[in-house]
Amino acid sequence: MERDVALVTPSHRSDIERFALLCESIERHLKGYKRHYIVVNDDDMSLFNQFSRDYRVVVPCSQLLPRWLKLIPSVLRNGRRVWWSFRTKPVHGWHIQQILKIAVALQSPEQRFCFIDSDNVFVQPFDLKAYASGEKTPLYMEPAAISAEAPLHGTWTRNCDRLLGREEPTTFPADDYVGNLLIWDKGAVRDMTRAIESTTEKSWAHALCSTRCFSEYLLYGHFVRNSQRHLAQHEITTKSLANAYWDDVPLDSAAVVAMVNNTTGSKVALCIESFSRTPVSIIRDAVGSQLRQVEPAASPQSTGTSERQLDVQLH
Repeated sequence: MERDVALVTPSHRSDIERFALLCESIERHLKGYKRHYIVVNDDDMSLFNQFSRDYRVVVPCSQLLPRWLKLIPSVLRNGRRVWWSFRTKPVHGWHIQQILKIAVALQSPEQRFCFIDSDNVFVQPFDLKAYASGEKTPLYMEPAAISAEAPLHGTWTRNCDRLLGREEPTTFPADDYVGNLLIWDKGAVRDMTRAIESTTEKSWAHALCSTRCFSEYLLYGHFVRNSQRHLAQHEITTKSLANAYWDDVPLDSAAVVAMVNNTTGSKVALCIESFSRTPVSIIRDAVGSQLRQVEPAASPQSTGTSERQLDVQLH
């Protein structure tokens, strides 16, 4: 039995140029998905509504977040938006994006979800249905990639153990489940959040806001790997779908062209992280000829679900 697959992209106004390029590449190279959810801050809705289609739905954060979590208007901390509540310390936009990914998977009708950030762009044709809709869900893993001393990943891994109630702590070097174009299964996400709530005696969103230092991808990977039932429903792969650049030094045109030319084999997308400050114009020039030369992929079939109907399904 094939499962419907949805794309999910949390984004914000500072990434709108990158997001536009992602959409162009999706229309040229990607097929086999049911719907594309774009999740943005409520005050960014007017900017992103231009991208709405029958199969591309722009969703405000407030539709997915718990009512007790509120954005503080016009307040930045270290350049980041801030959400507050009476239940936890303030959390930043990066934490919110992780919570939103879980909320989309729980509240939308599809069974499988492919998470793709705005700083990705497809450079090769790809059939997402063939990759992600089968009996087993692909689970990307980089074996033994996290050392105990890793400043972020090490802490995230230990917090996974705590949030999921693991009696035996994860041994290091630990496996890494962070990457690009990652696939989740709704049933696994639902049981993961139940495990968090059972362990912490809080709602899963409350528990994550209280933890603050966590990774949604590590949480999902650790939950699946330590659940005999869910592990049997996944297929582990060590092949990334994206050729990624994670450094904070901007790339020049020659370096981006070289990355595009090296995006072959299992890799179908290019990811140059936005924090590298590589100009979008350079990335567009490097992939632009491909976008012009390739015939557009068939658009996803309209489900006949209007945005108003979808609002009801997501609540």
